Amino acid sequence: MSAIDWMVLLGTLLLIVGYGVYKSRGAQSMQAYLLGNQSLPWYTVCLSVMATQASAITFLSAPGLAYSSGMSFVQFYFGLPLAMIVLCITFVPIFHRLKVYTAYEYLEQRFDLKTRALTAFLFLVQRGLSTGITIYAPSIILSTILNIDTTYTTLFIGGLVIFYTVYGGTKAVSYTQLLQMSIIFCGLFAAGIMVVHLLPNGVGFGKAIAIAGKMGRTNAIDFHFDWNNQYNVWSGLIGGFFLQLSYFGTDQSQVGRYLTGASVGQSRLGLLMNGLVKIPMQFLILLIGILVFTFYQYHKAPLFFNSYELNKLQESPYKAELQQVQSAYDQSFESKKLEVEKLDRALANHDQPTIDQQRIAVTKADNESKKIREDLKELMLKNDKKASTNDNNYIFLSFVTQYLPKGLIGLLIAIIFLASMGSTASALNSLASTSVVDIYKRLLNKNANDQQYVKASRWATIGWGSVCILMALYTSKIGNLIEAVNILGSYIYGTILGVFLVAFYLKKVGGRAVFIAAILAEAMVCILGFNEVVAYLWLNVIGCLLVVVMAYLIQIAMKEKSTIG
Repeated sequence: MSAIDWMVLLGTLLLIVGYGVYKSRGAQSMQAYLLGNQSLPWYTVCLSVMATQASAITFLSAPGLAYSSGMSFVQFYFGLPLAMIVLCITFVPIFHRLKVYTAYEYLEQRFDLKTRALTAFLFLVQRGLSTGITIYAPSIILSTILNIDTTYTTLFIGGLVIFYTVYGGTKAVSYTQLLQMSIIFCGLFAAGIMVVHLLPNGVGFGKAIAIAGKMGRTNAIDFHFDWNNQYNVWSGLIGGFFLQLSYFGTDQSQVGRYLTGASVGQSRLGLLMNGLVKIPMQFLILLIGILVFTFYQYHKAPLFFNSYELNKLQESPYKAELQQVQSAYDQSFESKKLEVEKLDRALANHDQPTIDQQRIAVTKADNESKKIREDLKELMLKNDKKASTNDNNYIFLSFVTQYLPKGLIGLLIAIIFLASMGSTASALNSLASTSVVDIYKRLLNKNANDQQYVKASRWATIGWGSVCILMALYTSKIGNLIEAVNILGSYIYGTILGVFLVAFYLKKVGGRAVFIAAILAEAMVCILGFNEVVAYLWLNVIGCLLVVVMAYLIQIAMKEKSTIG
């Protein structure tokens, strides 16, 4: 990067951290440190909720996912508006009325301590692991720019977020996220304009989308019902609804954001606006990936987008074989470019027979390039069995650093940093609040004063930050990050949501029945998930329904046994 880009990047990061520390000064009580004195307006709640969900994973992985497999991931969010409506009607007023610090406090009031402890434990496991993935995402950026191992960049990013989260608590998190999302929206808009500007003369926005469509990258909507298809309208509406309802309704990283609202109305309005804005925002991010794909049909893409791994192979005994693969890739690109240019002319002339013919030709050429890349991955593994062979998360980053103008590169990289810092800070704050409120305060030290609990929260933030950094160091092998974090959540969110639905709507079911049902449901979900019986979004539906049905049946069986006894 240039000196200008470094100045923009560092200046933006310092502005965000300084602003958060300044706005959160004086947070010395539990109410202030964990809930920000419940004083924040709806727009801060909305942007904080969005920033918690839209991590660096979103801005790194989503364009790469669209580049590789198309727009179908947008269907993942179709259940979000419905989930926001249900949350506003049920969860939000209950949590505000009970004046809880965490979502899991309510479960002890409704059931018992062991049910509260189980759900809190499941949350801590899921959020602790997924936050490691969130921290790893921006470390990819620094490692690419500086050409160093991600271990060092992961330690730096994790340490930076821990600092201001420990200092200011939830208020620092919310205020920094307000500024972060404002900068992110501006940067994304600028990135979209620049990608279109960089396309060849005569290839405007419409033609770029058309070319990507002929190569199978604009498959945004799929109405075909298939249990094994991860992204279609039905998995998005139904499976996505259950996942989003559980995430926003029972995950403390999100509950903690809207509990900071000044009133029930402010929290509701913040959530509803999130439901309206999130799908267009995600569509725009995926669309940028599609435009980058078209751009690389006219400009040769790197043989492998992760330059760190490619450099390792370049310096290995397999250098000569790498050159052969590179030569084959160069020839393949030139052949594909010729076919794409023929398709371009056919589209300009509205020559449908030629368009159909060229669609087959460009797809064949694209598959040839993919085969050469697979040969490269085999060579990488031959050189190093631990090599990371998935470069999806580097595609957008590679484009930004190579082709965008000075200054904008620094801003876009700052955006990815900011997104990671926002979601990671929310997660660390929620992990700390759950650990202190649901475990330390409830089980270990019931009679401490506010200052002691705030101190314990800060130490818990440091402890969980260290755990998440360790998790981040082992994240490079898991493939596309945005899918990985949602797959991980799908193993647990359905079970937790089922417990809350029983708490809200099945008033005759007691703690023992729901506790047994939750354990059995979680075991069954893990079995189905590990064996890939259904696409991962359906695990949320299955887990939730299993808890509700089994808890009801177990309660009936226990009642009958008690009557017989």
